[in-house]
Amino acid sequence: MESAQPGFVSLRLENVGITFRNQEVLKDVTWGVQSGERIGLVGKNGAGKTTQLRIMSGELEPTTGDVVKSSGDLRTAMLRQEFVDELIKERTLKEEFLSVFVEENKIVQDLKDAENKLETMSDADPDAMQEILDRMQELQQKAEDKDVYILESKVKKTMDLMGFNDDEADDLVASFSGGWKMRIGLGKVLLKDPNVLLLDEPTNHLDLESVEWLEAFLREQSIPMIIVSHDREFLDQVCTKIVDAEGGICTEYDGNYSRFLGLKKARMDSWQAAYDAQEKKLKSERQWITKFQAKQPQVVKQRKEKMAKFLKSDEYVQKPPFTGKPFRFRFPDAPRLSPEVAQVDELSHSYNNEISNNRLFDQVDLSIEKGDRIAVVGPNGSGKSTFLRLLIGKEEPDEGSAKIVGANVEMAYFEQNQADALDLDKTVIQVIQGASEGQSYNELRALLGQFIFKGDDVEKKVEFLSGGEKARLSLCCMMLRSANLLILDEPTNHLDIPAKEMLEEALQNFDGSIMVVSHDRYFISKVARTIVAIEDKKLTKYQGDYKFYMEKSKAMRQKIEARYVKGLARIGAAPIVDFEELKKPNRNFGGAKTANQVTRTNKGVKNAKRMEKK
Repeated sequence: MESAQPGFVSLRLENVGITFRNQEVLKDVTWGVQSGERIGLVGKNGAGKTTQLRIMSGELEPTTGDVVKSSGDLRTAMLRQEFVDELIKERTLKEEFLSVFVEENKIVQDLKDAENKLETMSDADPDAMQEILDRMQELQQKAEDKDVYILESKVKKTMDLMGFNDDEADDLVASFSGGWKMRIGLGKVLLKDPNVLLLDEPTNHLDLESVEWLEAFLREQSIPMIIVSHDREFLDQVCTKIVDAEGGICTEYDGNYSRFLGLKKARMDSWQAAYDAQEKKLKSERQWITKFQAKQPQVVKQRKEKMAKFLKSDEYVQKPPFTGKPFRFRFPDAPRLSPEVAQVDELSHSYNNEISNNRLFDQVDLSIEKGDRIAVVGPNGSGKSTFLRLLIGKEEPDEGSAKIVGANVEMAYFEQNQADALDLDKTVIQVIQGASEGQSYNELRALLGQFIFKGDDVEKKVEFLSGGEKARLSLCCMMLRSANLLILDEPTNHLDIPAKEMLEEALQNFDGSIMVVSHDRYFISKVARTIVAIEDKKLTKYQGDYKFYMEKSKAMRQKIEARYVKGLARIGAAPIVDFEELKKPNRNFGGAKTANQVTRTNKGVKNAKRMEKK
């Protein structure tokens, strides 16, 4: 992208802290980005990553500390998590790009209004006419200063850069798939000609092809950028540096995500070893003080003072953060389910809008049975979400049928815009209590905590939540309801790694049928044992898990394996849970498994020998 970039750009946070509702989110953050760097800002949900982007963009003022810029007129632009919601679907592609230029568009409109007024004005009032002419001259100068007359040229260059052709300029935004909508959002951000680019979860909703395009595009840009993402492969491919947000502070690591994992492990191991050695020494010192308190009171007093001084000094090694055990959650027990769950017969369907008729499915069939755990896969725009809506009756097919056929099916459906159904006037805790089916208050708070609603956050009204927070709250509600068929459309989009792993484990232990749409290959590999791929307007059913599906195509396997992050788990076989075994009554009522068995034949012999000696 052509840009009048200065020779050197730098944007830094210096000792930044921020507090929301008496809760400290950031306490002492110091790091920055400069020319040539592509920084990945990582950490759990709730660590303050988006907050830092908002501080850097000037949206938020820090409670403490400073934002240091290389120049006073440094420009930032941010692609938000909710950028798709900000697109006006009724606009054409060209109109959506031009909408970036708010001030320039107002100048153009004011000029048109002045010209129209001049045309309808009579010659009888020369003073009023002169006033309008002066106003038009002033607006003309503003238009030239703002380069108003080359805006369409800028838009055309951006369309070319994003991969759009000229014929698509008049296509409606609604007609583009998720991957192309991402390009629209990114193009709009670049049209603002920023010196620093801020990207908040840019790969949400994207298929592999779109992610690879974005990776290649970002690597080619000279503009410094900061990227918040939970997509570790994406970060590995793009970033030159990683900033890790944890416990209100940030730590910088040079290199990509693979190198970060190694460096962080070495740092944490060293920290733990130093802390353990220190605690061992302090324990020894406390034991000495206790032993000689009466015999050497003066020396003991001196050593106590020395220890107290050390504990308050910068030399004292603080305890490393403890990750704790992973949170476990179970869906309510699935009601009994009939053998046949859902049926699709000779279904044909098209996506229709004002300018196009896109055929999605052509004479497809599918049976869903009790115990099926199906993932529907396919590129952006292939009709995955549409297929789910057809199946549950939210849309009517053009031809054929798709319906739930089981007599006793109790379905729970999570859709990408599920958050739209939330009551905006209720608080988080009120929403979750309303969805509860007998779970205790503590259980609800524990689940909310896993979805990063902690402390006073549970008292926030839904209307003040971000799009990502609303999506997590909706998923949280769905997990509380009793069902025997789960239909999930991109459930992991706004989840961090621990929350995603918690959902995976809960789904593995769900004794019902599952149908899920997701671009997250690792998630699919953990929860699905059948893959339904949308290929050339047909449904191809692979009777195996994602590893089985991946190995059917050498090209796909090589592409996926080339993206593996060093130090992280690779895609393996889906775990199989034996529900019959789980349902067996637990005969152990506490104690060890061997509590009622004699495992040491000489048990009690030593005591017997002692008794004999007496």
